[in-house]
Amino acid sequence: MEKQYRMEEIELSESWRLFKIMGEFVEGIENLYDIGPAVSIFGSARMNPDNPYYQAAVKLATKLAQNGFAVITGGGGGVMEAANKGAAEENGQSIGLNIMLPMEQKPNPYANVRLEFKYFFVRKVMFVKYADAYIIMPGGFGTLDELFEAVTLIQTDRIKPLPVILFGVDYWSGLLEWIKSQLLSNRMISPQDLDIIQLTDDPDEIVEIVKRGSGM
Repeated sequence: MEKQYRMEEIELSESWRLFKIMGEFVEGIENLYDIGPAVSIFGSARMNPDNPYYQAAVKLATKLAQNGFAVITGGGGGVMEAANKGAAEENGQSIGLNIMLPMEQKPNPYANVRLEFKYFFVRKVMFVKYADAYIIMPGGFGTLDELFEAVTLIQTDRIKPLPVILFGVDYWSGLLEWIKSQLLSNRMISPQDLDIIQLTDDPDEIVEIVKRGSGM
């Protein structure tokens, strides 16, 4: 009898979890459905304002806001903070999709639209659904996860083709070389899959790529 009660408690808990997940989807869609042209910017939460990539993210987000794009980030520190700062200082839409974590992730003060998520996969849907381009700044495992999820969705025609731009030639060149020498040479991917990813250090070039990709 005790085991039966325990199973019923688990089933009830799982059912309520579904409602929480649905609630996060509803809140995200209600807040983001009308943001207009937008760019998702990913990167490390561990960079301080003295880091050149932090400064580059501020500059890039400023240019994007000047060209009418909302900036979406993960809402935390480092590159995310820098991108939200650059957009906010131009009075652009500066969106932070924060994730609740036991360490590292604290909302930055520059997002003027803030949402909080418990579930990574719901948050990822928001990054994908409302972006016209993805800009990947240097980062760690989380950044790599976001990069390869976007590439996979485009590769498998699950989302519309859109620019996936790696910012930081020195940082990302080794990864791209490995992809070519291992994945491509061993036929794990097709040659055209490499066309999904673009690499540059030039903020002005990124803005032009984004504008072309969004039809602006």
